[in-house]
Amino acid sequence: MLKNFRDKVTFSGITVLMLGVALLVATFISAYGFLSQSLSLLGSSDLVGIFGESLAPLIATVIRIMYLGVMGWIGSLLTIRGVTLILNAPKMEIVVPQKAIVQQQKPVPAPQKAKPEAKPPPPPQPEAKPSEPEFIVIPPEEVAQLPGAPPKEQEQQQQQNDSPPSQTSSQ
Repeated sequence: MLKNFRDKVTFSGITVLMLGVALLVATFISAYGFLSQSLSLLGSSDLVGIFGESLAPLIATVIRIMYLGVMGWIGSLLTIRGVTLILNAPKMEIVVPQKAIVQQQKPVPAPQKAKPEAKPPPPPQPEAKPSEPEFIVIPPEEVAQLPGAPPKEQEQQQQQNDSPPSQTSSQ
């Protein structure tokens, strides 16, 4: 049935996609059934009694809504993963057999003997002097100050002024 890797990936992608779609359909059917139920409004003169009686159905409704939200979220994730698997399945390369091309070999000409050329001797190199070390100067970066922000020097002076004065005894 599944002979190569591409077929297996495609089959698993289709399976995950169908599972996600089925979960989404189940979520919408459950939500439709939940919303088609009749809502009953309570009426009473006792406010505490109404609050107590309406709190339990409210909690049950919140739990159902959270359940539907998680179910829809998982269904959409499965659907996205299924589509991704199908789209990113390895592509099959079709190999077309090519006809054998017979090339006629041309006779290779015999190499000719080249005359050795006399090369002049290289010019004498001057004595290599040790090079001086190179210095790289990196200028300091300018720091843009925010408007209204005091410079660092002023901050340091303010900190010194705010600190308690040192007590010196002079007698």
